[in-house]
Formats: sequence, structure tokens, C-alpha cells
Amino acid sequence: MVYFNNKIVDSNVPYRNVRCIQFGVLSPDEIVRMSVTNPPIKYPQLMEGGRPKQGGPIDPRLGPLDRKSQCKTCQSSYNQCPGHFGHIQLIKPVYHVSFLSKILKILRCICYHCSKLLIDPHNEKIIEIIRTTEGKHYQRFNSIYNICKRQEICIETENKSFNSCGRHQPKYSRSDLHLYIQWKQQSKMKLSVEDVLSILKKIPNSICHILGMDPRYVRPDWMIITVLPVLPIVIEFYAKCIRPLVLLRNHDDLTYNLQNILKANEILREDIACGASAHIIEADIHCLQYCCSKLIENRICIKSQLCYQNRKSIKDRLQDRICNHLKSKSVYFTGQTIVTSDPNLAIDQIGVPHTIANDLTVPEIVTPFNIKWLEELIHLNAVKYIIKRDTNQRIDLRSYRKPSHLQLQYGYIVERYMMNDDLVAVTRHSTDNKTSMMGYRVKILPWSTFRLNYLLTTSLSNDRIVLHLPQSVETKTEVSQLMMVPRLITYPYLNRSRITISHDILTGITKMTHRDVFIEKSHFMDLLMQISSWNGYVPQATILKPKPLWTGKQLFSLILPEEISYIGTHVHHPCDEDDGSFKWISPADTKVIIENGRLLLGIVCKRTLSTKMKSLVNLMFMECGYHIVSQFSNHIQIIVNNWLMLEGYSIGIADIIIDQETYNKIDILINRTKNDVHKVLVKVYKDSLEPSPGNSLIQTFDNMVDSLFLQCRYCSRSLVQKSLSNLNQSKTMIVNLDQQSTFRILNATTCIGQQYVEEKRIHFGFKHRTLPHFVKDDYGPESKGFIENSYLQGLTPTEFYFHAMHQRDYFVNKIFKQININYIEKHLIKSLETIMIKYDGTVRNQDEQIIQFIYGDDGLNEEYLENQSIISLKPANKVFENSCKFNLSAGENDLRKYLTDDVLTDLYTNESLQILDDEWKQLNEDRLNLRQIFPSGNTSNIFLPCNLERLIYKTKKKFNISNHTQSNFSPIKVIETLEKLIERLIIISGNNLLSQYNSTMLFNILLRSSLSSRQVLQFHHLTNEAFDWLCYQIEKRFQQSQIQPSEMVGITAAQSIIKPSRIIILYAFIYGGVSKKNVTLGIPRLREILHLSKKPKTPSLTVYLTGQARNEAEKCQQVLNRLEHCTLKKVISNTSIYYDPNPQQTVIAEDQKWVNAYYEMPNQNIANISQWLLRIELDRKQMTDKTLTMEQISEKISQHYGHCLNVIFNDDNAEQLVLHIRTVDQSKNEARDDTTRINDVTFLRYLESSMLSNLTLQGIEAISKVYMVNPKVDESKKRIQINENGEIEKIAEWMLETDGTALKKVLAIKDVDSRRTISNDIVEIFDVLGIEAVRKAIQHEINHVISFNGAYVNSRHVALLCDIMTTKGHLMGITKSGINREDLGPIMRCSFKEIADVFIEAAEHAEQDLLKGISDNILLGQLPKIGTGSFDLLLDIQKCTLKL
Repeated sequence: MVYFNNKIVDSNVPYRNVRCIQFGVLSPDEIVRMSVTNPPIKYPQLMEGGRPKQGGPIDPRLGPLDRKSQCKTCQSSYNQCPGHFGHIQLIKPVYHVSFLSKILKILRCICYHCSKLLIDPHNEKIIEIIRTTEGKHYQRFNSIYNICKRQEICIETENKSFNSCGRHQPKYSRSDLHLYIQWKQQSKMKLSVEDVLSILKKIPNSICHILGMDPRYVRPDWMIITVLPVLPIVIEFYAKCIRPLVLLRNHDDLTYNLQNILKANEILREDIACGASAHIIEADIHCLQYCCSKLIENRICIKSQLCYQNRKSIKDRLQDRICNHLKSKSVYFTGQTIVTSDPNLAIDQIGVPHTIANDLTVPEIVTPFNIKWLEELIHLNAVKYIIKRDTNQRIDLRSYRKPSHLQLQYGYIVERYMMNDDLVAVTRHSTDNKTSMMGYRVKILPWSTFRLNYLLTTSLSNDRIVLHLPQSVETKTEVSQLMMVPRLITYPYLNRSRITISHDILTGITKMTHRDVFIEKSHFMDLLMQISSWNGYVPQATILKPKPLWTGKQLFSLILPEEISYIGTHVHHPCDEDDGSFKWISPADTKVIIENGRLLLGIVCKRTLSTKMKSLVNLMFMECGYHIVSQFSNHIQIIVNNWLMLEGYSIGIADIIIDQETYNKIDILINRTKNDVHKVLVKVYKDSLEPSPGNSLIQTFDNMVDSLFLQCRYCSRSLVQKSLSNLNQSKTMIVNLDQQSTFRILNATTCIGQQYVEEKRIHFGFKHRTLPHFVKDDYGPESKGFIENSYLQGLTPTEFYFHAMHQRDYFVNKIFKQININYIEKHLIKSLETIMIKYDGTVRNQDEQIIQFIYGDDGLNEEYLENQSIISLKPANKVFENSCKFNLSAGENDLRKYLTDDVLTDLYTNESLQILDDEWKQLNEDRLNLRQIFPSGNTSNIFLPCNLERLIYKTKKKFNISNHTQSNFSPIKVIETLEKLIERLIIISGNNLLSQYNSTMLFNILLRSSLSSRQVLQFHHLTNEAFDWLCYQIEKRFQQSQIQPSEMVGITAAQSIIKPSRIIILYAFIYGGVSKKNVTLGIPRLREILHLSKKPKTPSLTVYLTGQARNEAEKCQQVLNRLEHCTLKKVISNTSIYYDPNPQQTVIAEDQKWVNAYYEMPNQNIANISQWLLRIELDRKQMTDKTLTMEQISEKISQHYGHCLNVIFNDDNAEQLVLHIRTVDQSKNEARDDTTRINDVTFLRYLESSMLSNLTLQGIEAISKVYMVNPKVDESKKRIQINENGEIEKIAEWMLETDGTALKKVLAIKDVDSRRTISNDIVEIFDVLGIEAVRKAIQHEINHVISFNGAYVNSRHVALLCDIMTTKGHLMGITKSGINREDLGPIMRCSFKEIADVFIEAAEHAEQDLLKGISDNILLGQLPKIGTGSFDLLLDIQKCTLKL
């Protein structure tokens, strides 16, 4: 018995999963065999005598027409009959419109006369194509087609098995639904369908194999319709096919299309029978062709006078049906409406309207354990249906008179209505990650919207979500154990909590935890009663007389778990207090200290309760678990909301009005900034401003102005915040808002700042001006969009207009970028959806290909990782030695400070000294390995489980260990115990010692450095019992942090990369950032990387130098000159053409002196030199910068043009650097007339143009510009070295950045560091350095794009994407077709492209889909082999029977 779609279906046929789908084209014989309408359907009439006409489009043999009728074929009712196919025998064959293009290509590959392949199948090219395209039929056909399409003759061969005719071939073409041929020197003529069918029928099966077709499933002649199948009639949704019939005789569009086909077929039969003329027969065939095409594909454009109603075709229905399956729209037991927030609900509760709750039902099987409860529900009218076990009868209790008289029996199925605390799954948007489908407990409420807790609706406001009510015990179990909101409380890509305590809750908790907030007893007791987990303990009042008062800190402490200890700061905490006398007690109460669940000091704000990694919420999740975080989130909302109702909170316009003194300071600041801008503008007018690297003069000016206004904006807003009192309501709100919301509020008080359009200052929309209100060429602040007023002061008309321009541009760009990121998200998720963890620990795709041997190189779950620092990485040698090396030479008196006498007696032995020495050697080896992995000493990317610093602190608190405690633990025992612990921390099981070492190397280094003998005993004073407990906790948490098999890490990686990319969009216009170099960033750059663009928009090289070039600017300039492409045009000041008949006596007076000096030695023949002169004057500054000489330029001209030109030049020290260029006439004895002179002038002009643009003087042609950079600020580009003391130093050295790339040539240049020089052209790196280098380059580029705006993504997600793109040894891009060059099944491909086109292409080549992907199985309603579906459960029935 199967419970399916609200029906009990009895069947003896076992339930089977579909293992594969074979695509193909039905042959005419097979269509006839599967048809139940013999003789075929031939009547266009639907009804006859009030009943379906036999032999008509709705023949009763095709299936039952309505609920009361039975099928004439299988004698089954409407809900049991699967439907049966019929067929129509066409009088004349017609083209299948979807296969017409393929038929045309096949005709171009075979002979018109003999139907053989136009090229010998034994040709070497054909054999190679067959060998390389094994299993890739579509690629094979395209390769064969590209060879054959240009053949004009059927090639004769000596091979007897291939008897070709050697005759000429016609040219084929297509017009509308017809094919045409054209012989040489003849006009185009129409090719009939019958002729095409006869040609295709003669194609042997061996040729079909060569063309990529399996004759068992598809042949070319089957692509022409001779027998048309008629779809079955089905009326119920759960079994609905392409052709449904609606009740009350409201027939479907396809039925009318079949009628038209039958009518056209009958007319054609009659005309042929009566001997009609040829043009009438041809018109009838054309009509039949049109009707058949409209049935299959409605969107056809043909030149016909036929006009039928535009109806939905089979192709359209197939597209809609599969889209609905993939989008999971065709599902029952769901409710859909918009969502609103409700702070009174728990974070794992959802408020469901009564209208939805009274419609959805849950099946309950009657058992001895629930029969009484179900009977009570029947009495309360909370049951909708009862289904009897023996007869499968469904009883509708809504129409039953006395439901209480029904007697339930074991095995009955009771469908009750939804009730409180039922588990449901809620989806939002596309269900592409964990947090987009979560489990909730139902709370039935009035009104008509879904209600969720405010903490979860910040991104769902007024959004539409779908609620799914589970219908089986297995589904309920998975929802409760895997999908509930508390279990999904962390973001995998952020390694932190997704619970965002903000807005009113955060403002209220900040006010409540001020040290001057007191609560009376009655109010305090009322608030305590709101805490569901309150144990009855009332803390001692802070003030006893004249009446007891409790503080807000005490109330907040009651909802904190006792295990939590936390030290943090307020947002406005002064940094100088951390090292002074106020280290622990802040005068302004800005030091937050929580000890054992008690808030001792500090004001709680957004820094404490944020989602950052070291926040209180994230600490609570790591130490106490998800259920405690859920409970804390519920309690903090209830407490704060009720306290705010007692205390009150209001804000008005007066709260954002500042004092006059602050207004004056802001005016002075703005005026000073405007004066600085005018000074820069004066430099631009005087041409004394040096352009910055990669920018023009105007771009450099705009960047400087942007930086000045950005600084002005920040300074003015800082003045406003300082002027507001701490008691100011708006300041309290500003402290707890994000930066974007803070800017919006402060815009009401201070200057709004510079406005941008297209990420630039306002450009000139009118002629040389932004608005008609300004003078021409005005680059001042007011003209280019700077707003110095606030909302309170009011904007001027021009400021208002510029502000509106900025806002409109922001929202338009945000929408378009959002669309782009949605496309990228779809491509990423569909490409990575099958990547999962297998039970052997490897990461594989749907074809079981290994992507990673171990996930993330360590096999750990990113949700349990925290950023940790390793003490052996950064410090100098002396500091490291004092921190980690156990010092026995310190003397017994010093050792007795932290060791007992029993330990000291056994310490000074040779064995102990050797163990301590081995420990120190291991620590130094770890330090060396660690500095090779992290050469810069940056610990921001070190994410490891088990926060040792917090665990050690917790251990000392648990065992009451102070800084004066003497340990009873020997350092030898510390080392031995730690080594045993490390041996037990295993990720990869087996005998592969190298893989085991690599997977835990980083964590073992952290353990050995943080738990070295000196750290444990001298600094932490841990005892034997304390250290054992600490090791137990480390092992427990390490095992918990391992990734579990069947985890879908591919989708997690895709979502982790997309989420930070959305942050790039949201914050694109908040900051007026200044770019030093014009580079492509953000979404366009991410698209380039994923698509593996061969032509990046801004290709660039970062060239690091060696030797003296990295320290000396002059040497660096020489390398720059060797790289930058320099043409003659770049060093020319001006050019001119003169008629100068005598070369030795030039008509140019200023050149006469050096020309005379040049011709003092009469060793040149000037008789054949042209009388026309091209004079080129060079720019001395450019010549000096490029280190070029006049002789070098002359040699370059001679090399390029040979002896055809005569070039003379003056000295490099001359006042003007001049070249004289004349053409050399080989026919010197011939007379020269005016025509020759004109030709010389024309030639010189052409020569001038060619020489300026094409003559390369030095450099690499692909590199148009090179910039010298000294990265004094950018730490990532500094050279790393370790000094004599063992400290990591970052040295700023000269480096080069280029416009354009030529990596292979640049690496061969002298003084270029080939180990560090990188390119942003992914394809070029692969061509030059190989697959491993390009994998690292992709990872670096993606991290750079995401981290540019401060976003973050875990490195293991980016590494997984890089491995997928490079796992096969060649680059595979993430495109709209999925993973490029990846073999995907037809059903998987159809989720990227047009569905019907993919299926038609698969049928043309008889492809087989093995259903290995997720989308494949979802489309067929099967459970994919992922997650809980990747394994089976075995149940011992005998043991269960004994237990029961």
C-alpha cells in the first residue's frame, strides 16, 4: 500500500527507481505497435451521438474522458488508467519541424545519389574523429559535418566496402519549412519530402554510427513524420501528460490541433483520389506540414496565408512542465503568502494563518499509542478525512453527520488539520542552500500572513515564502534533526552566527545595561516571569535602602548561560585605556566583562552582540551549542521588549540638532576642504599636477578631490557624534546601527558629501558644464556635485538635482548588478550542486571523479572553525625561546614558583634533558614550516577548531588555578601526554602517513606551541588533572568539528562565494573610494574569472624586481623602459614636410648648422635622394625618460624600412633633437617631373602616418603602459624577509604594474623576479606556467575581488571551486552551460538551456542519461543520492518484534 498524493493506491507492481533514460526517435513501426487505435484515427469529429467518436481525436480507446467513464482498452477507471497512445497515418510524409535543421546537415554530409558519406570512412581524419569522440555523439557529428559540408563530389575510393559514386553534389538550403537544392549552373528547385525520405532511408547503419547516431534508437529517416502519434487522454493532475482534457467537454488546444491535422490529411486524400492538379496537391501538403508543425512547435515563422489560432504546442508544454518540476511548484500540502515579523515568537516558530492551517492536513496512522488522542480530535472536528485500511474508502468528515460515531481501528489513516507545534519546512526564493529551507514549529495565529521572529525577517520583509507540511515520519525526523532553525544558526561561509540582534532590541539592551539604570522590585519580578527557563533564583538587589533596586546588568545576567566568560569593549571605548590605569575598570563603563554568566562591567552594544567571530553570540554557540543560542535569542527579545514598554523610548527631530559651535566647526572644515580643492584645481590649470599611475590628469584630479571630500565627510560626522550627549536618543540608535544606516541618519545633520553618477563625479551633461547654472569648464566642488548642506539645513536646487541623480543611479546600478549576480549564482550552483563528501573522505562529483582527496586539505567543518593565532609565527627568536623552551638553567628557586618538589627531583636526568631537547627541536621545525606556509605572518587566514586560549582559560577557572599555583605535572609528562593526544587526532584513516600528517599539521603546530611544557607549567600552571581534562576537551571538539559524509559542499561553496558578492553590490556607492589604478573589480571581474575570459577588460601584470632595480628608482626605470611599448609617436614633438631640393643646403634655417656639420665628410651619395623632406622634432623629456638616443632611433628606422630611406640626425646634446628623412630614388638618371614630386609628397605623408603608429623603438608590444610603484601602504605587496633576530620584516621596494600582459616575455627580462611576478590573465597563466599555477591564480583573483570591499569567504570554498575548474588538467569555465567541457547528461543540461532543444538534441544522437545528478532525480520525483539519501537502513524485524 502506497500513500501518494492524498490517495491510497493498491498495486502489485513493486516501486522502482529509474536508473537511466534512453533518448531516441520513435520509428513509424514502433508508433504503430504502441498504438491502440487500429485502424488509425482518421475522423476530425470529436463526438458522435453525445459520445466520443471512435476513430476521432478523443477516441475512447485512448483513455477515459471523465470521472464516470471507463477506458475501452484496459477497462480501468479515470484514476487507474495510465492512458494509451494512438496514431494517425499521414497520406504524405512531412518534416518534423524540430529535426529540420538536423536533416539539412545530414543531407550535406551524404551523397544525393548513393546516400554514402561524402568522405571515405577509412580516412585518417574520420578515424581520428571517431577515436577522440567516443561517447560524444554530438561532437562527432559536428566534426564530420565540418569536413563534409564543403565537399562538392562524392569521393571515389578503392575500398570495395565503400562503393561511392563519385558524382557531383547539389547545394542545399532552407526556407521556412521547405528544403531546396541547386545544381551547378542551374536555378534553385524545391526538394520534396518524399525525395528526402528516400535518400535518408538508403543510409546504411554503419554511416549512422559515423554520424553519431545509434540505429537502434534513431535513424535519419525516422526524423520525417509518416505516422503521427496521438497523445493519451488524462484528466488528473498527478498523472497529467502533455495533453490534458478538462471536464465539461472543455477540450485542450492539442485536440483542436489534431482536428486540423485530420482535416488537412482528409483533404489531401480526397484530392489525390480525384486526381487533382499538382499545385493543389502541393498546397494540401503545405497545409498538412503547417498543421503538424504547429502541433509540435507553435513559434514558427513561415510565409503562409493559413491563419490558425495561436495555441500552446507540445514543445511549450514540455518547457513549462519541466520548469515547474525543477522549481518544485507542482507539490501538494503547501501554503504560500508574504511574511511579516512578530517579536513574540521564538526563532524556531512560525505563525500560520487560520485559513492555511484549516486547509493543510497531516496523515496519522492509528496505533495503540495514539488512538485515544485521534478520537478526541474527531470529537473536536479537527480531522478532515479517515481512510479505512481494508477497503481504502475515504470518509470525508466535513459532510459526515455524526463523526463521533465512527470507530477507529488500528491501521486506519486519519488526516488531521495542522495544529500548534507541528513541524514544517519553509523555503524562500530558490532553495539553493541550507538557510533557504529551514524547519519551524507551527503557531496558529489570526490574520493572513506568515509571521517569523524579527531576527530572521531582516531580509524577508514583505517577501513571499512557501510552507511545506511533512507527510511522513521520515520527513518529520529530518526536519527536526537537520533543518530546524537553531541547528542552522551559523553561516558556513562566515564561520559565525547568522542571528543578528539589531535595531530596537540592540538599542534597548544598550540602554538597559547602563550602570545608572535601576529597576524596581515589582517591575523586576514581572520581567523575571517572562523568562521561560527561570529557575526561581532572585539575585541580591544592588540597592537595599530606601527601597530595593536591581540594575539592568543583573537582569541581562539572568539570561546568560553560566559557562560564558567574555571580555570585550564598547564601540566608543578609548584605545588608550587598555594599557593604562583603567585597564579593567573604565570610567565611562566601556569595558565589557562577563564572568561565569554575570555581566560585571560594561555597556552591551552591537560590538558585543554582533555576528562577528569573537562576539558574545558566536562564543555562546561554540561553548554551549545551538540550543543555548536559540534560548538566549528568545529571552533577550522578550526581556528587552517588556523593559522598553516600562521604560519607554522615543526619538524626535530635536535629537539630531547639534549646537552652534559644532555647526561652526563643520563650516570651517568644509571651507578648508573647498580651498584645498581649489589649490589642486590651480595646479591642473598650470599643468603642474603630476598624473598618478594609470590615470589621466583629469582622473588624477578627480581622485584627489574624492579623497579630500571623503576625509571631510568623515571628519564632519565625527564632530557631530562627539557633540551629541551619551543620553541623546539618536546617538544611542546610531551606535547600534550599521554603517549604512548611520550615514543616512547623519546626513540629516551634517554635509551629505560628494555625489556620484556611474561611480564618478557628476560629468558634463551640457556643453562643457554640468547644469546651465554654472559657467563653462567649471570643475569646482559645487559644479561637480558636492553637497555641503544637510537635510535639516535644506538643499539648494542644484544640490537637490545632483542628489536625485546620485540616488537614481545607485538604485538602477544595484538592480542591474543584482540581475548579473543572480545569473552567476545560478551558474555556480548548477555547476557545483553534485559535489559532495564521500564516505572515504574524498570530495567527488556525480561521475565519482575525485575533486579533492580531503575536503579543505584538513577535512574539517567550517562551522566549527575559529580564527586563532599561533605564538610561534611572529615573535623574534629570543621572545619565542622565552615563551616555549623549558629552561632548566633558571635554577631550582625559579622552578619552584610553578613546580612542586616531587616534580623537581625527577627532572634533572639525561632522559628528561633529551626529551626537552627534542621538544625544542620540534618547535623550531614547526616554526620553520609555519613561516613557509604564512610567510607574511598574517594570522587572519588561520582557522582551526578548539579555541585553545578560551579552553585554557576555562580549565583554569574550573580547577581554581591561579598564577601562584604550583603544578604537580612534570614537563616530561606534558610532552608525552600531548604526543599521545596528537596520535589520536586522525582525519584520514589507514596507512597513508603523509596524508595523515598533512591533514593535521597546522593544528598539531598550534597544539605543540600553545601547550608546550613551558606554556603549560610556567605560564598557565596547569595541574595533572587540569591538563588531562583539557586534552579530553580538545579531542572531543576536534572530532565534532570534522566534516560529515554526504555533506553537499559544492552548493555550500557556491553560496559562500555569492553571498560576499552581494555585499559588493550593497556597499558599492556608500564609500567614495579612490582607485590608484584603473582595474576591473566587483561583479564584472568575477564574471571574467568564472567564464575564463580570453580577453580581460583590464589585463595587467604585477612585476616584482630583483637586484638593484628593486631599491633604486633609476634602475627600476630602466626595467620599465624595457617593458613599456614605445613607438616613435610617443617621443615626437612635431612633424612637418618641406620641399628641400638641396640636402646639403636646407631651406630650414635653424637646421642649417648641424646639416652642414653632418655633410662635412662627403662620403654619401645624395644624387638619388628625394627633394622632399620629412622633418621630425623629438621631445627631449620623453627621450630622456625612455633613455633613447638619436642613433638608436635612426637604427630602428633603418631596420624597419631598409635602404629605402635616408636618415640624418643631429647630436643628442643639441638644443632641438631633429631627424631628416628622405626617400631614396633608385632610378636616379630619369627625369623627375611634377607628378613624381606629388607622389613623393603623398608617400611621405603615408610614411609619416605609418612610422608614428607602427615603428616600435623598445618594449613589448602587448604592454601599453608601465607604472612605477613603491608600496609603502599596501602591506600585501611588500617583500617579506626574516632578519637576524628572527622577526618577520616587510620591506617596501620598487615594483612595476602594467596595462596589458605578456607574461612569457616579461619573465625573460633581466632584473624581473620570475617567482613573484603575476598576471591577472587566467588563460595566459595556464599557457605559460601550467595548471597548478593557474589554480593558485584563480584562487588569488577571487579572493582579491571578494576582499576588496572588506567581504570575507572561507578559503576552503574558493579552493574547492578552483579545484573543480582545474581538476582535469585543463581549464573548465563556469558558464551558462554549466561546467564547460564537462560531460553532463541531457536532463542536467536542460536546467541551463532551453529544455526542449536539449531533449531534441539528445534524441537526435540517442543519448543516455544515467541520472547521476540532483536535478535529474528531482525532475523524476526521485530522492537523489545526497545527504540522508546516500545510504540505506537495515532493520532486524525479529529483534524489533522481541523488543515490542
